[in-house]
Amino acid sequence: MISKARIKEIHSLEMRKFRRQERLFVAEGTKLVGDLLNTMSPTYIAALPEWINEHGNQLKNILVDEITSAELNRASLLRTPQEVIALFPIPDYQLDIESLKGKLTLAMDGVQDPGNLGTIVRIADWFGIEDILCSADTADIYNPKAIQATMGAIARVRMHYVDLPEILGQINMPIYGTFLEGDNMYEKQLSPEGIIVMGNEGNGISKEVKERVNERLFIPNYPAYRETSESLNVAIATSIVCAEFRRRQQ
Repeated sequence: MISKARIKEIHSLEMRKFRRQERLFVAEGTKLVGDLLNTMSPTYIAALPEWINEHGNQLKNILVDEITSAELNRASLLRTPQEVIALFPIPDYQLDIESLKGKLTLAMDGVQDPGNLGTIVRIADWFGIEDILCSADTADIYNPKAIQATMGAIARVRMHYVDLPEILGQINMPIYGTFLEGDNMYEKQLSPEGIIVMGNEGNGISKEVKERVNERLFIPNYPAYRETSESLNVAIATSIVCAEFRRRQQ
């Protein structure tokens, strides 16, 4: 059974101010919660009996409520609830700029859509990128929609909310950004280390961050003369860029 107070707490975590206050985020579903359980310890779990029976060996020292389908529907933030709801502590990662050397790192400059950001975390995880720098005006990765979109990748990718122009100014590596006036990505030499900046869905990379970019890339459409869409979704563009960087390292 789940209390009304607990349901109220879960729903309050839809709002960023309460996530910051409580230092908690909500994760739902067997795949997502299962992946997180491998690396993080939740403070609370509410789940159907069958889920608890299947994962009992992972639930030692965790507060667990066994709930009914009706209770799950009331507590869930999803249109279609998925067996389990868990509350996890928000990690407190410390950014060490020196640790970024020799690796690829993503930087989000004002990415607004939580679904896009969560998908980008999943892309980073797929391509072995362990750190993402985020400007202060980037969407909150611990938004429930963003968390769901990571599909568990948030357990393996460290998110750092920083003063992005200031941090980029301290980095002595290539800083890449995508621009319509950039160099063809497929013809340009790409370094195995550096920062790849992805900009806001509508406005692209901000003026302050643009001044820090020293390598401008362009993702060409095909064929070049064909009339095409004005731009790519930021998550799709991220996947294309990451794939090309990793292909060069094969």
